[in-house]
Amino acid sequence: MTQPVRHVLFGPGTLDDSVGDDLLDLFDDATITDQDFEIEIRRGDWGWCVAALAPSSDEKVRTTAARLRALAGEHGCDHAVVTGRLATRPPRLVVTDVDSTLTTTEAIDLLAEAAGMGGKVAAITERAMRGELDFTASLTERVATLEGLPSTVLDEVFGSVRLSEGARELVQQVHALGALFGVVSGGFTALVDPLVDDLAIDLSAANVLEVVDGRLTGRTRGPVVDRAFKADQLRAWASERDIPLDLTVAVGDGANDLDLLDAAGLGIAYCAKPLTAERADASISFPRLDAVMALVVDPMVHQD
Repeated sequence: MTQPVRHVLFGPGTLDDSVGDDLLDLFDDATITDQDFEIEIRRGDWGWCVAALAPSSDEKVRTTAARLRALAGEHGCDHAVVTGRLATRPPRLVVTDVDSTLTTTEAIDLLAEAAGMGGKVAAITERAMRGELDFTASLTERVATLEGLPSTVLDEVFGSVRLSEGARELVQQVHALGALFGVVSGGFTALVDPLVDDLAIDLSAANVLEVVDGRLTGRTRGPVVDRAFKADQLRAWASERDIPLDLTVAVGDGANDLDLLDAAGLGIAYCAKPLTAERADASISFPRLDAVMALVVDPMVHQD
């Protein structure tokens, strides 16, 4: 049984005339009919997308898809292929990482700066995100540098957390689809929970910093939210709500997100490290988080 395939070209700003002209030339090809592709043009605050939905993947469709990929390369725009039910149906659950995805900041780096250990911890974080260090071991090492800090520093540091451009809009647009929005973070509940409240996020999981007598102990409490935990949490949230995994979307930027992206029906790398971008189903190269909407079906949008 053949399944529909959705090919998407997308980018920031407005659709460049040269891209539009090349797309017109491609789809004006006399060998391509309305039965081969259903074309949708969509625009938003995040930018633009042109989606070509094919009911199957025959030789003609594969040839045209290759031309679309080449066109994306020539013009420097992003290209993605969405398969399965998400090619024609909206997701029911979208889950994102927090640090450097939902936000532009890294929680542990902000806390380390407050402890005067910023340079050392930032270097460890970068190596972990590139997949060069085991996440759990690196987290333990980084959190240990926070020992003795007053717990009040958590409120102070939260003031430095910055949302990614388009983060609030993405949560709102996912909710408008009737879907749930969750976050799963290798960061800390003290910095994630206020974001959850502010953005009306439905589901969340993060590490818990241990506090004794008003000071951080340099340890976490409970299970570590690592690479495997993130994927397991997505599966658990979906199972508890009878949501098929093939109708879930996950978004992340680092090696610690790879299992999460693999577990979802559509795994999207966002302004990601090379390893993550290569492994993900799709990749967004520009810093606008609500560009995720270019890759999901929205039954309410106007189709040009």
